[in-house]
Amino acid sequence: MLVHYPTAVSNARKSAAMPISHFFSRNPAQVVKRLLSAVAIVCGLLGANLVLPANAQDVAPSVIDVRLGKSGETTRFVLELSGKVEAKAFTLADPHRLIIDLPALDWELASDFVPSGRGMVSSFRYGLFRPGNARVVIDLSGPAKISRSFVLPPDPANNKNWRIVFDLVSTPDASFRAAAGWPDAAPATPAITKPTPDVPSAKPATNARKIVVIDAGHGGVDPGALGGRGTREKNVTLAFAKTLGEALRATGRYEVHLTRDTDIFIELRERVAIARRHNADLFISVHADSIERRDVRGASVYTLSEKASDAEAARLARKENEADVIAGVNLGGDSDEVRDILIDLAQRETKNLSVRFAQTVIPKMSEVTKILRNTHRFAGFRVLKAPDVPSVLIELGFLTNSDDELSLTSSSWRKKTSQAIARGVDAYFAERLAEASQ
Repeated sequence: MLVHYPTAVSNARKSAAMPISHFFSRNPAQVVKRLLSAVAIVCGLLGANLVLPANAQDVAPSVIDVRLGKSGETTRFVLELSGKVEAKAFTLADPHRLIIDLPALDWELASDFVPSGRGMVSSFRYGLFRPGNARVVIDLSGPAKISRSFVLPPDPANNKNWRIVFDLVSTPDASFRAAAGWPDAAPATPAITKPTPDVPSAKPATNARKIVVIDAGHGGVDPGALGGRGTREKNVTLAFAKTLGEALRATGRYEVHLTRDTDIFIELRERVAIARRHNADLFISVHADSIERRDVRGASVYTLSEKASDAEAARLARKENEADVIAGVNLGGDSDEVRDILIDLAQRETKNLSVRFAQTVIPKMSEVTKILRNTHRFAGFRVLKAPDVPSVLIELGFLTNSDDELSLTSSSWRKKTSQAIARGVDAYFAERLAEASQ
């Protein structure tokens, strides 16, 4: 079933089908799924009932290919899948986007696949939005509407896969805005735990195990920066967060939590809420940057300030703060209480503790990896705005620099850099403990 809002569109059986030149894959799981699909089709033609093993029935459909085409004024966006799924589509304004919500899927696109643009589509991204919900976010080059959408079932003679097709055409901006918005059947965001009152942390520095929350930036439908070799920031940050967590746990001194341990999207405000729910003593968000100048490389550490330290810090904060927009999230849900917290935050002791940790960890990192000049920077990052949790954002390097990209994908580099940050965490808490005992 395929639905797009505000009008439901019935399935159509006839359309110009684009040929597909591959059936088998080097991925064994994909081969199995395609063979099972083929067997199901044959059994259906013979009138037989097919009963699959439990593990085969539980396998999620896969996205095999994504294609863009243009004919006259129409731009066609096609998702090719190994099985039938339900899709819901709607548009959002400022910026203009088409959102396609799907059940959880495996993405088995070619390893060198890079989303591109054509016609009404300037770019698109895809991934797991929340458990059980995959999402495709299409950035539109201008106001557009779905002129028709339909599902094509497998055709044994030409194509063994299911295809979901969206045809897009230009529309007046006023018409686009009138139709755009969150449909009742597609809630914008999951329920977020209401923040507790904004008060400074009353947790004393003691010998008890400290709680550290590590945030792997981006994830799921939000890929983050893209390296020259196709490296996605969301994969770099997740691998590093796991390694850093292992390094901290190995000391026996910390209780460690990750905001995500899989490739899934998490809203910025929920990342902050996770740290607060765990009553964290320290929040570390890890990222990898990108920049037009490919000769720039090195790590940096950011803390919160409503006034950026420099133009580059302001640019980075703007980019990172757009993560929710990139994933197609409704930003209208921030309560007045949350806004008040953000306005008042800069006056809190938390900011000073964040700066102290940044100044402590930077020398440790410089022992094992290249760092930027003026390594400690500051700007208004939303993910650092927990009012009672000292927080830093570590940019591990630049994916747009070939040397940094090699480091960021190296397990040995991850290990030594994580251990250096762990030494910084040790030093930071040792200083606080010494002060508390005086």
